[in-house]
Amino acid sequence: MSEINSELNKHTLCIEDRKMLQVSGIKDVAEFNEEAVTAQCDFGDLLIKGEKLHVEALDLDIGTLKVSGNIIAVVYNEKSQAKGFFKRAFS
Repeated sequence: MSEINSELNKHTLCIEDRKMLQVSGIKDVAEFNEEAVTAQCDFGDLLIKGEKLHVEALDLDIGTLKVSGNIIAVVYNEKSQAKGFFKRAFS
């Protein structure tokens, strides 16, 4: 198992009853709709799949994201080179 770089931001993920997801260590949200939310963290892209998903809270200053809805899957992908929606919109 490879060592995790100590410079990486702390990352936690909590799912409550498959209806509420809270995650820390978020750098950006690339895209979101009622079926998927793609967030970026130091460990790669985090894809949240579900139904009637709603971004309840997003604070990029402290790196937190809260999503409600029917959560079906949470998947990590390799790091993305693409800029997120908010970085493109406010750059």
